[in-house]
Amino acid sequence: MAVTGNGQADLHSHTTASDGTMRPAEVVALAKERGLGAIAITDHDTVDGIKEALEAGERLAITVVPGVEISTVAEGRDIHMLGYYIDWQNDEWRAKLGTLVAVRDRRNDMIVEKLCELGCLITMDEVIAEARAKGKDSGSIGRPHIAAVLVNKGYVSSMQEAFDRYLGSDGAAYRNPPRLHPFDAIAWIKEAGGTCIIAHPGLYGNDELVEQIIAAGADGIEVYHSDHSEADEVRYLELAQRHGLIVTGGSDYHGERHGHVFHGELGSKSVGIEVLEQLNRR
Repeated sequence: MAVTGNGQADLHSHTTASDGTMRPAEVVALAKERGLGAIAITDHDTVDGIKEALEAGERLAITVVPGVEISTVAEGRDIHMLGYYIDWQNDEWRAKLGTLVAVRDRRNDMIVEKLCELGCLITMDEVIAEARAKGKDSGSIGRPHIAAVLVNKGYVSSMQEAFDRYLGSDGAAYRNPPRLHPFDAIAWIKEAGGTCIIAHPGLYGNDELVEQIIAAGADGIEVYHSDHSEADEVRYLELAQRHGLIVTGGSDYHGERHGHVFHGELGSKSVGIEVLEQLNRR
C-alpha cells in the first residue's frame, strides 16, 4: 500500500456530503497540506463524497480510505459505527444507506418543529439553503446545519450554545426517532466487505454497552478522538488490547462554522499508517 507524508492517518473526517463545511477534494488537499500520509472520508450515512475524494487523492499522492459513519441508537443513545474499505459503489448497499438518510431527514423535521415550539422560528428550507451555501449538493443534512441557522438568526451566539441549549442529547429540541441498532450496523458494514469500528466510545457514557457491541462483532475501537480525554484513551486502548481489536483514531473534523472547528482540527488525532493494512485485511 503506497503512502506519503509522515506516516500518520486521520481516520475520521466529514465533508459537504454530510455535515462538513469543505468539499471532499478540499479535505483531502488539507490533509496533504498538513503532512498526513492518509485520510479517511467517513460521512454520516452516505458515501457520496468518496469518488471526489479518491480522485483528489490520486492527484495529490495521498492515500484516501473510503469509509462511512453509520448512525445507530441503542438504549436511547446515539451510537456511531465507522466502516472502512466498504464496497461503496454497490448500488444495493447505497440504497440501504439511503434509508438511513430518510430517518435523518425525519429527525431534522422533528427538531425544527420543536425549535419553533420553543420560539426559535426557523424552517427546513432555511436549513437546506445553509447547507447548499456551504457547497453541499448531495448526501445527508445534520444538526450542524440547523445550528448554523440558529446562529445566523440570532437565537444563539455560537454553534456550541446551539448544541448545549437545543441540539445536543440533553438539549431542549433534541429528538431521536427509531434508528438502526449498532448490531445491525456491524452486519451492514461486513456485508459491504468493510471493517467495523466503534466511533468515539467515550461519548456514550456506557462502557458495558461498548463491550456488548464488541461481543457482537466490532473489529476495533476509535481510541484516539478529539473529544476523548487522556483517561479515555488509556481505558479504550486497554479494552482494545484485551479483546485483540484494531486501534484507530481521528479528529472527526467537520470544518469551521462561525469561527468554531467541530470536533477537532484535521490531523490533530491520528494513528500510524500501518493501521490501514489491518483495516483493509479485515
